[in-house]
Amino acid sequence: MEIWINPQCSKCHSALSLLDAANADYTVRHYLDEPPTAEELTAVLARLGLEPWDITRHGEPVADELGLAGWPRDAESRPRWIEALAAHPALIQRPIITADDGTATVARTPEAVRAALGPPDTRP
Repeated sequence: MEIWINPQCSKCHSALSLLDAANADYTVRHYLDEPPTAEELTAVLARLGLEPWDITRHGEPVADELGLAGWPRDAESRPRWIEALAAHPALIQRPIITADDGTATVARTPEAVRAALGPPDTRP
């Protein structure tokens, strides 16, 4: 399991605390320092079952600079969104957990973190 975090984010700290409390085996990726590539984002979006605009932090200053509010949200524009997230990782919602079973979740709530861990009887 890998968790993408921003160390300054309170939701990331909460997610890490829950993972630690569950004795989860995970690695931390500081995605602002080690941004995901467009290919990684495409794979994570497939695992999430979401579109790039669904995991975009629209309130970030760079979102305004890029004019994201006016970008189309369609299949043709999808690569443009993914490239923007790869180039400006601050736009990516956090934390994101990619589980060993091939699933992923935007783990902004305790319930989402627990779901990423799987049923209690299958946890390590």
